[in-house]
Parts: sequence; structure tokens; C-alpha cells
Amino acid sequence: MSFDLSKIVRGNIKSLKPYSSARHEFSGNASIFLDANENAYGTPLEEDYNRYPDPLQWQLKFQLARIKGVPAENIFVGNGSDEVIDLAFRIFCDPGKDNVIVCPPTYGMYEVSAGINDVAVRKVFLTDDHQLNVPAVLGAIDEHTKLLFICSPNNPTGNNMRGEDVERLLTSFDGLVIIDEAYINYSRQRSFIFELTKFPNLVVMQTLSKAWGMAALRIGFCFASMDIIDLFNKVKPPYNINEASQQLATEALQNTALVNGWISETVEQRQRLSIELTQFRFVKNVFPSDANFLLVRVADSDALYDFLTGEKIVVRNRSKEPGCENCLRITIGAPVENKKLIQAFKKFEE
Repeated sequence: MSFDLSKIVRGNIKSLKPYSSARHEFSGNASIFLDANENAYGTPLEEDYNRYPDPLQWQLKFQLARIKGVPAENIFVGNGSDEVIDLAFRIFCDPGKDNVIVCPPTYGMYEVSAGINDVAVRKVFLTDDHQLNVPAVLGAIDEHTKLLFICSPNNPTGNNMRGEDVERLLTSFDGLVIIDEAYINYSRQRSFIFELTKFPNLVVMQTLSKAWGMAALRIGFCFASMDIIDLFNKVKPPYNINEASQQLATEALQNTALVNGWISETVEQRQRLSIELTQFRFVKNVFPSDANFLLVRVADSDALYDFLTGEKIVVRNRSKEPGCENCLRITIGAPVENKKLIQAFKKFEE
């Protein structure tokens, strides 16, 4: 397959003249900024936030590049991964004409964003063992298929997609393959960011919301070729990441040792919780997981869900998802939270 990026970009995006601020256009050092109609007197906060943030988040990207081993120029930072998803639709999919492929059960925002952008969704369900149905995916592709979303480790099933299956799709599809690696820090599988130079149609999404514990800051990002990153920067709002989030995330990324400790503890707790849950008669299956959650099939998911909420424990009922009948998705909590969960399960079984 010969991938040609220009063939899948919307015509209006090719001709779009992006918003450009004076600080985009200015190069050099300056001490007085009178270009953006900011309040020159400061802010009624301890920190000064009266100036607009760096529109391209370079300091944050430099930290990400150091940790991930990917050049900063190959990184796009979004207001959560959801912004990355939405921009992909706006850049590559003509409303009412193009389609994308998703593989349920999977992360719901792919389909929601498609609906917002008036783009058709073709669903190719995972196999019984929650793997990609490669022949069915290839059979669903036509000349208007622009994007293929693959979540690995997958939400809500928790498993990795087989690398050879993903590679086959990358080499067979002349649209973009977007791999969502939100949970990759908990996985034994190697990230696909190391395959960027091999596959020009590859986009890999990651986030600081999970392992890094910064969900409230809304920092998602993607790795791709410079040509693809340029398109994302062209279409995004000029100041999509606020200054506070940039500063806090840049600071947090310097403490990898702490985060690695959390990851190790989470994986250990995941293994322990997986074993403990199998002791209950009403638990039918605890699916293997490479994420920070477990998908658990029980005798009656609705009854258990209602009971747990009564115990002030909130989990996710995924029983209406294909292949997830009577399944709850349970996040791995801190040890004291996991202990309380097991106590609640014991109480339910009595």
C-alpha cells in the first residue's frame, strides 16, 4: 500500500488559512507585549495568568519528548484525547459523505464524535476473545473510509490487540489508523509510537489522565508524522491548552519515579483483585487485563451495580455493550478501596 496523506485530507482544510497571533509571527525576544489586548496589570491570583499561553506548548512537548523518545515536532497536545479524536474527524472526514470504522465494545467517544461531525460509523465487532476481526475490518473499508480506531489496551475489555493484526491493518488500509493507548502504561505490550517511521498512516494517542493522575488538567496528546501534526496544529483552537495545565503537567513529567511506583502498585493490585474476585459464586469470569481496570462478568450485573451504589461504591455497568453482557468494569483502586470493594462483594453474596 502506498499511503498518500493529501488524498484523505478534506478540501476545505487544505485551503484553510489558520488563525495566526502576533506571537506566532514574531521571532526574537521582547519585553513589552502590546499585541493581544491582554490586561497589563496582572491577575488577582498569586500566579500571573494575564498572558495567553504558548499556543504550541513547547516546554510541555520537550518533556514528553524526553520521556517518550519521540521528537517534539511529532507530538500534538490536545485538550484531552477527546480533542484529538474530534480534530481527526474535522481534518479528514467530509460530513455526510465519509465513514470511519470502530470495533465495539470500545471507547464510546469515537462514535459520539462521529455523530457530532455527521460522519457514518461502521461497526466491526471484536471476536469472542476480544481481538480484532481483521478480515471483517478489511471487508468494511471502501473509498470513503478515512479513519480506523483501535483501542489497545481496549476499553472496556482491558486486553491488548495483537500487534500482528494491527500491523496488517496499517499496511492494508490507505486511511489513518488511530491507536488509542490511554492505558499503555499498565500494559506489557510495546507502544506503537516506536513504529511511527515505519507506518506513515499511524497516529498514536496517549494521555496524562490515567497513569499520570492528571485527569482534571485535560492533557491528551498524539504522536504522528510531522505532516499529520501540522494539520492538527492548523485546525486546533489557537490556545487550546491553558497556561496552568501546561505548567503543572510540565512539572509533573519530571517525576517519573513516583508515577512508575504507582503503576507497579496498580498492576500488583490488579493481579490481587483479579484472584480475589474469582472466589465469589456469582462471579462468572474476570477477564485478563493490561489496563488499570477489570471487566468482570457476574450473574446479574444490574443487581450488583445497584447494591454497590447503595454501599457508596460506583463502578461502570457495561452490560449493554456487545460482548459485555452482565459485565461490570471495575477500576483498580488504592488498597483500602479494593478491600472495601471485596467486603461489599462478600456482603452481596450473603
